[in-house]
Amino acid sequence: MAGWSQLIVLGNVGRDPEMRYTQSGVAVCSFSVAVTRRFGTGEQRQEKTVWVRVSCWNKLAETANQYVRKGMQLMVVGSPEVSAYLDKSGQPQASLELRADNFQMLGSRDGQGGQGQGGDYGDYGGGQGGDNLGDIPF
Repeated sequence: MAGWSQLIVLGNVGRDPEMRYTQSGVAVCSFSVAVTRRFGTGEQRQEKTVWVRVSCWNKLAETANQYVRKGMQLMVVGSPEVSAYLDKSGQPQASLELRADNFQMLGSRDGQGGQGQGGDYGDYGGGQGGDNLGDIPF
């Protein structure tokens, strides 16, 4: 039986996208998203930030490279990929990467909307096989 997983991440873009192409000419765009969770109350209030690396492929990569910028608030939907490795000092580490199927630009960190425009940029899908959550009729 086949499995399926999906991850939805909502956070702020931590760095401008990096665009590259595979040897066969497939576009790949990478950037990171900071997801901050606040918990506790009063003097005990704390924050924890998790960084998620995002990779976009094909047409979605070209769209991300054109519109996504550092500080922008973004919702990304895709398939999670977790990797374990040893860092330079030999300590075990893990990384979380999200292979984006779709993303929605929500605005900038300061609430002014991304790039000084309004906060609604539309829905950019088509990561793998043309799947687009905007096509769902409900």
